[in-house]
Amino acid sequence: MSKETITIRDNRTGKEVELPIQQGTAGPPVVDVTKFYKDFGLFTLDPGFRSTGSCRSTITFIDGDKGVLLHRGYPIEQLAAKSSFLEVCYLLLNEKLPTKAEFDDFDDKITHHTMVHEQLLRFFAGYRRDAHPMAIMVGVVGALSAFYHDALDISDPKHREISAHRLIAKIPTIAACSYKYHYGQPFVYPNNKMSYAENFLNMTFRTPCDDDFKIDPRLVSAMDKIFILHADHEQNASTSTVRLAGSSRANPFAAVSAGISALWGPAHGGANEAVLKMLGEIGSVERIDEYIAKAKDPNDPFRLMGFGHRVYKNYDPRAAVLKGACQEVLDAVGKHDEPLFKIAMKLEEIALNDDYFISKKLFPNVDFYSGIILSAMGFPTNMFTVIFALARTVGWVSQWKEMIEEEGQAIGRPRQLYMGAPQRDYVPMDQRG
Repeated sequence: MSKETITIRDNRTGKEVELPIQQGTAGPPVVDVTKFYKDFGLFTLDPGFRSTGSCRSTITFIDGDKGVLLHRGYPIEQLAAKSSFLEVCYLLLNEKLPTKAEFDDFDDKITHHTMVHEQLLRFFAGYRRDAHPMAIMVGVVGALSAFYHDALDISDPKHREISAHRLIAKIPTIAACSYKYHYGQPFVYPNNKMSYAENFLNMTFRTPCDDDFKIDPRLVSAMDKIFILHADHEQNASTSTVRLAGSSRANPFAAVSAGISALWGPAHGGANEAVLKMLGEIGSVERIDEYIAKAKDPNDPFRLMGFGHRVYKNYDPRAAVLKGACQEVLDAVGKHDEPLFKIAMKLEEIALNDDYFISKKLFPNVDFYSGIILSAMGFPTNMFTVIFALARTVGWVSQWKEMIEEEGQAIGRPRQLYMGAPQRDYVPMDQRG
């Protein structure tokens, strides 16, 4: 840990205080303002937390300027090319890649936890038939704590492990059931002979009528990559929500349910759905130039969805991986000739070679390609964020676990800059003007 400091001077009083500067393994150093209020009687103000580190973490590192994403030090490109989603899950939870024996044991535990309690399935009947799948996910995932309360002692490492395994294992089943319920189809139970991604696709798209139902391996591979690329992404809104909820000592099912709620927001998990809506609005390749001009016009509210990122000011490394997977999926389903996908590919080509977008660093992000892939697979747009939540569950539970195990961990309690009325006396109703 660095011993460098920064000196802060209060010009009102002339008081000076040295604040320690801490340097992590990578990334910019941070100023520790833990004692800022004690030393100065002042709070810091940083709306949106654009310049604030909320925690210490060893899980994920992002360098937005260079387009780098690491999980436990491993580049996302290497993990997507050489690993499986369950191996990445093990890595995020356990800080290292597993040996063959460790992976086999982990794979077995996840595979044999995929079923949910039969009574839990009755929860679905309480929702309207046209309920949004994310509304179902929020409620049903939170309800897991009512069924699996045998391992909810968060101070017990074994209980934390069991709950983590249950969440990772059961979330695809719940996600697939939310799809089935929305479309009035019977639930399909997990198949322990299938891989994680294949099992999810099977539970989602198979019906009891399809005895010879087969899933193209290219779709399974693409689905696995989507899971890997969405597994964790540092302290985003939903992850921060999970940590904040968990800091109150809430059980992990409740904390993850809170994360799903945050992810549901269109500014976070709904971005890939917005991409498809944008492509539908453009309508045809012939209208792309018109919409490019609208995107450049500062007075026009239209914006190109799926381009640019809050953190990445370079090409999103996840997008580079999904671009190749996108081509494989389009080949597998034979949808290269569909207008929507022609628009997407042409739009990408123009934006990547246009000085306006290059100068503003508006590169295609992971949402641009994931929306196209999921749509080509047959997922409706209201399932896009559900799949995001499915993949991100391992990141949420890893971050929750890290927070709970941190020495001196305390409940999150931000402060504020109060701008309301000063103290005033109560006036009886008959005396109010």
